[in-house]
Amino acid sequence: MSASTAATAGTSEIRLDARIPAGPIERKWQECKFATRLVNPANKRKFSVIVVGSGLAGASAAATLAELGYQVSCFCYQDSPRRAHSIAAQGGINAAKNYQNDGDSVFRLFYDTVKGGDFRAREANVYRLAEISGNIIDQCVAQGVPFAREYGGSLANRSFGGAQVSRTFYARGQTGQQLLLGAYQALSRQIAAGKVKMHPRTEMLDLVVEEGRARGIVVRDLVSGALRRHAAHAVVLATGGYGNLFHLSTNAKGCNATAIWRAHRRGALFANPCYTQIHPTCIPVSGEYQSKLTLMSESLRNDGRIWVPKKKGDDRPPDHIPESQRDYYLETRYPSFGNLVPRDVASRNAKAVCDEGRGVGPSGLGVYLDFSDAIRRLGRATIEERYGNLFEMYQRITGEDPYSVPMRIYPAVHYTMGGLWVDYHLMSNLPGLFVLGEANFSDHGANRLGASALMQGLADGYFVLPATIGGYLAGRMGEKLEDDSPAFLAVEREVRERTDRLLSVRGKRTVESFHRELGRLLWEECGMARNDAGLRRALARIPALRQEFWEDVNVLGDGDALNQSLEKAGRVADFFELGELMCRDALHRTESCGGHFREESQTEEGEARRDDESFSYVAAWEWRGEGREAALHKEPLEFEYVHPSQRSYK
Repeated sequence: MSASTAATAGTSEIRLDARIPAGPIERKWQECKFATRLVNPANKRKFSVIVVGSGLAGASAAATLAELGYQVSCFCYQDSPRRAHSIAAQGGINAAKNYQNDGDSVFRLFYDTVKGGDFRAREANVYRLAEISGNIIDQCVAQGVPFAREYGGSLANRSFGGAQVSRTFYARGQTGQQLLLGAYQALSRQIAAGKVKMHPRTEMLDLVVEEGRARGIVVRDLVSGALRRHAAHAVVLATGGYGNLFHLSTNAKGCNATAIWRAHRRGALFANPCYTQIHPTCIPVSGEYQSKLTLMSESLRNDGRIWVPKKKGDDRPPDHIPESQRDYYLETRYPSFGNLVPRDVASRNAKAVCDEGRGVGPSGLGVYLDFSDAIRRLGRATIEERYGNLFEMYQRITGEDPYSVPMRIYPAVHYTMGGLWVDYHLMSNLPGLFVLGEANFSDHGANRLGASALMQGLADGYFVLPATIGGYLAGRMGEKLEDDSPAFLAVEREVRERTDRLLSVRGKRTVESFHRELGRLLWEECGMARNDAGLRRALARIPALRQEFWEDVNVLGDGDALNQSLEKAGRVADFFELGELMCRDALHRTESCGGHFREESQTEEGEARRDDESFSYVAAWEWRGEGREAALHKEPLEFEYVHPSQRSYK
């Protein structure tokens, strides 16, 4: 049966219906496609679709929709789709091909993903993701993506955290870049054919909702400063996550939440905002005014061993610390998975040993990732073939040679599992607004397993959306597109007023200083661990800091030309509101699950303790206006195939 529920808080009449087909889980996706209304090829040319974002989800969706015949407009704030943040993904992409003959299957990938997400994801969505995974690899191989291959020519696989099989396809440490080039060439072909109109250096600043439906967007040309209106029969958001809310993260500096947050303010529900992922394998912070952090791929945990000194305050060089005085704490505590435990588990354990005073490096906030055993066992040439570009990146940033001395790593904000609520068709509660990839909440629960982001982005763009969007558009035949209606003009006016307001403050503090203070507050109170007192402190401080921002921020320049200070100011203004919602969501969820670790809810061994009886639901929040508390709506999660249990990787 479909999962549906009425509002449980607030006064609205929003009713959530995930539109999950009935029947066995292995038949749901086929039943969905068969039951969905179709648009014939000649009629597809009569529909316009806006795609915001040109990363893996956005580029694959735009290219596939255009190839089907739809008229597509694609928007990105970069100068080229090739600069989307998907390019930064390093380690690989999961698929249940079972090339290693080590026991993998669609069901095992489904099981690992539900368990890895700590039983806080929809079973139907996750099974579909696992089911489609093999098709993604076939698609990318056909595009020429240079996946690593075994000696005999077959595609190679390696392991990632949260799994005991090898199912991750990779292209050295450049997997995201190579997959994005595949999607980009498909997109470029449609641009050349006139099926996709590309709008680079253009940022979506608001969503237009007319008669209860998403009808278009208002954007700003980042070069000229001009505001423009664009109408379409459907709007697709594929704009990534909101990790930069924390200021220091592994995300590119341009990554932001404005598109999904503006849609939220127009009525789209925001689901599970407190589910943020801390990646355990990042280069530690080096200074107070660092602007971002650098990720070292989780794939390094295949051959690298993680350890710290057994003795507190032991600051000897690593090669001076004998084996008997080293603590390979993940291997000791989790013998079945060892260094390949899921990211949330690895991150919390790294924090714990550093809190004990056994961290390494100048700040004491680091652990060793040591390849000396692997180099002795496999040879330097093999390690260089597998991870050479990652080692080169590490040496360039730190000045240390990881072939000779262990890497130093520490957890950092990486991915966000929360996002706009969508149903099984990837449509939000606002008809006509579809949300793909990291911008939605749908597939990862409370913790994303490594190498699943690329899988979800391409599954959504290449296979899911093209099969479901027609069901919505089939009912819109004959609708005219008008970008000068009262609704469009009103939204453009609001965007202009907001821009003018930012430029008129002329205070004394930089945008960056406000962002840094907000990020530090969220990292301390809503980061790797949260508690009631800290979250309440954050909820008291954020509104005051937001008011200071609107009274004392100094945005340089004007709005009629290229103005990066203005771009960042608008994004940070949205971060204040999203940060408050994140803390409110974390405060209400008095359980621990995945990346959301409440200190009051842990086992005797320090593991996350869920409360399935009270919190086995998606928390979907409704915007209720300036100064009003968000309303909570709940979509119950039902588990028929993977029964919730205490997660164990021992």
